[in-house]
Amino acid sequence: MSLVELQVPLQSMEGGKAPASMDPLQFAYRHNHFTDDAIAHLLHIILTHLDKGRDRPQSVQVGNCASSTLTLSTGAPQGCVLSPLLYSLYTYDCTATSSSNTIVKFADDTVVVGLISDNDERAYLEEIKHLENWCQENNLLLNVSKTKELIVDCSKKQERHYQPVRISGTTVERVDSFRYLGVHISQDLSWSRHTSSLAKKARQRLYHLRRLRDFRLPSKVLRNFYTCTIESILTGNITVWFGNSTKQDRQALQRVVRSAERITHSELPDLQTTYYKRCQTKARKIVKDPTHPNNRLFSLLRSGRRFRSLKAKTERLKRSFFPQAIRALNQGN
Repeated sequence: MSLVELQVPLQSMEGGKAPASMDPLQFAYRHNHFTDDAIAHLLHIILTHLDKGRDRPQSVQVGNCASSTLTLSTGAPQGCVLSPLLYSLYTYDCTATSSSNTIVKFADDTVVVGLISDNDERAYLEEIKHLENWCQENNLLLNVSKTKELIVDCSKKQERHYQPVRISGTTVERVDSFRYLGVHISQDLSWSRHTSSLAKKARQRLYHLRRLRDFRLPSKVLRNFYTCTIESILTGNITVWFGNSTKQDRQALQRVVRSAERITHSELPDLQTTYYKRCQTKARKIVKDPTHPNNRLFSLLRSGRRFRSLKAKTERLKRSFFPQAIRALNQGN
């Protein structure tokens, strides 16, 4: 199995939401769709496999100073409330052409996930070629320098050799890890690199927490600072990676929490409890949202009180978000 992250350099757009009838795999600009939804959907696909506009003038104005006018023929105006909707409409037909491939989008971050069976890469390579052609036809430029290929092959058989991916005549760099929406995804689907990065960032913030303590600020202020600047790092997208993290990785992160407890002289939420609660919260939101692409994974049993467990042969899939979320919902009922 292989996946390619592609960067489409469009102007950033904020505000607005796409209607429910839009592309279900566009996770940006939509109610109840967040970065962890896109990551969880992408990881679920991987783990399951293992188991044009008119010309218009535009300028930028800051105070009384305005830039020169530039005529744009494609894209959407930056900062316009309609930009997210227009972009979602523009990329609506950018979908996979083969059932063995999936295209996951979050704004202009695009990932192609392909299942390669029996060393047959044709559908995967044709999908990338089709995406390249689609971008050319729609006046979009793929940034090959930011495009990476990651091969996930957890089989213990003889090492396989895969054809290099080429876009516009340039070979795409093949990596053993890449950062997707703030999360480091490794080719062995381990989370040590990601958790190490989180622990390092969080420990650096402990210095500022100690300085605030030295100024004798109240414990409530210290706890608020911890929640905003340290806990937010430790628990970012926690639902998609904590379940499959190792005991050593969790202990390294929890040590940061214990250090913060000693500094603030107060008890702070442990990461396991936070993970469990966020799994429940996220799952309930998905269940209530019929437009969510993963809503179908939550199906009630005949009793109407418990959800059907997902079939999983590997421990990686069992400990991933969706099976864990279903267990959390069933335990809470």
